[in-house]
Amino acid sequence: MALDVREYDLQCPGLPLAVYREIAAHLRQLDQVETELLPQEAQVFDYSLSQVGWLRIRHPQNLVAAELAQLDQILAFYAQRFGAWIYRCEAEETESSPAATT
Repeated sequence: MALDVREYDLQCPGLPLAVYREIAAHLRQLDQVETELLPQEAQVFDYSLSQVGWLRIRHPQNLVAAELAQLDQILAFYAQRFGAWIYRCEAEETESSPAATT
């Protein structure tokens, strides 16, 4: 991955596959924004989990401010309706913290 590209993964626990696809479609309408739906990583099948594990977003570091603001607005719109986004780095920190293992 080039150094001038920003890539990050986020999830909203329990968000249905169709909504992830809708969000990805909205984000791809922004110039230079790419998305990818990553599979669920759970070891055991659970109906309450989404089929999608993470939504990967990729865009240039120097994305135009208006496009970046619109990206944030799209994510905020869905967060208001379905719950807060969790970024992969936050989820990994929670999983590896001593409190998470007790």
